[in-house]
Amino acid sequence: MSATTTAASAPLVRRKPPADVRRRRFLLGVANHSLLIVTAALFLGPFVFITLTALMTNDQALSAHLWPHPFRWQNFIDVFHKSPLWRWTLNTMIYSSLATLGLLLSSIPVAYALARVRWRGRNAVFMVVLIALMLPPQVSVIPLYVMWAKLHLVGTLWPLIVPSWLGDAFSIFLLRQFFMTIPEEYLDAARVDGCGEFRILITVVLRLAKPGIAAVALFSILYTFNDFFLPLLYTIDSPSHWTIPIGLSQFRSLHQVQWNLTMAATLLVMAPVILLFFLAQRAFVEGVTLTGVKG
Repeated sequence: MSATTTAASAPLVRRKPPADVRRRRFLLGVANHSLLIVTAALFLGPFVFITLTALMTNDQALSAHLWPHPFRWQNFIDVFHKSPLWRWTLNTMIYSSLATLGLLLSSIPVAYALARVRWRGRNAVFMVVLIALMLPPQVSVIPLYVMWAKLHLVGTLWPLIVPSWLGDAFSIFLLRQFFMTIPEEYLDAARVDGCGEFRILITVVLRLAKPGIAAVALFSILYTFNDFFLPLLYTIDSPSHWTIPIGLSQFRSLHQVQWNLTMAATLLVMAPVILLFFLAQRAFVEGVTLTGVKG
């Protein structure tokens, strides 16, 4: 009896499946995810090529060899000696952080007013936002440039930063759709307790809308970090205000035969964006998937 009890209480040991079963499962998994594997390889292929080229010598980068021999880590140090990469990074961080902050401060109240506050003309204003969303940005480039030129701000970062403090149609639309998913009962309970609309926005809505706000902030950071057209338009004649895309373009033209240094600079520029996306991936995906789902 005790032997039976001891055998019953002994932990169960999972047996490994036979080798042919494991092989069959592996092949089935590869077959089921073949499309995803091919797509991932297509996306990772250029990144792998950039990384390998960044670790080559100058002679190897111009040859047909794909594997660096030896690995030249000095390329990542030479990039900083041959270009003001720190200055470009600082300008990009100033542009990205101030533009994102202004975008959130200006877009969140407008999106809340369009989503949860009843007032005459709300639908008409929302239609204006939608029209602005569909309007190509190139339409307003010339009048805006003339305006900034008259204000003597061309050649600085202010023409890039200030417009974000006036709101953005896409961000307003995205936040408005996310605010619509917040149950009205929470807002009514706050109104019964005597809260005004501004206090409801600060204490209730912002806490419940963190994924949507994080998605908008991430969109803004990625856009400003990769923006090439506007910095080229306003700062091309002022090298001290170049951002990373402009500086990297000029670096490539100056060192066009040194592909190893060009790829090393490209890899250094890509690293912060990739790291940021992986750190904020959960909030980003949650904010995008919940937008527009009311319930």
